[in-house]
Amino acid sequence: MKKIEEVFENALWGSRFVVLFAVVASLATALVMFFIATVDAWFLVSHLFEYASPDLVGEARVAFRSNAVTHVVEIIDGYLLATVLLIFALGLYELFISRIEPAERSETASSVLIIHSLDDLKSRLAKVILMILIVRYFEHAVSMKFETPMDLLLLAGGIALIGLALFLTHEKGGQESTLQLHKLNVKSDK
Repeated sequence: MKKIEEVFENALWGSRFVVLFAVVASLATALVMFFIATVDAWFLVSHLFEYASPDLVGEARVAFRSNAVTHVVEIIDGYLLATVLLIFALGLYELFISRIEPAERSETASSVLIIHSLDDLKSRLAKVILMILIVRYFEHAVSMKFETPMDLLLLAGGIALIGLALFLTHEKGGQESTLQLHKLNVKSDK
């Protein structure tokens, strides 16, 4: 009976490698999103000289500028989404498979890319997703037509809520950093 239990537990522990499918798929999707956003950026820059054309006047110039700003926001959105997928892939790998030793040793590794718990992963993903939502809100605000004072009031309310969300995520992050610094000080005092 003990042998069956040991075999079952080994198989159960080995089943965590199924997460590699999600890691590889997330990494591949992140690379695709980085590629798409980079191609979009290239095309935006390649059309930059059209803005300097003397033939572009009045409403056409305003429309071109508005369209360019919208494309910049879409590019930022694409890069942020690619970043979410990359963080997700790295986080799943660290949580289920193994620690990423080169990231642990690297001086340039961001604390965003080193994940030690599910809460770390959730926190980092939530912050990047919040940034994506802010960018999307900005994208819609740029193209929004303000016809009534209520439209402006709703825009201001949305901006206030974004500010509140940023404040709350920053406060939580600041408290975590202070707690970690306190723990390091306590260890060094001993």
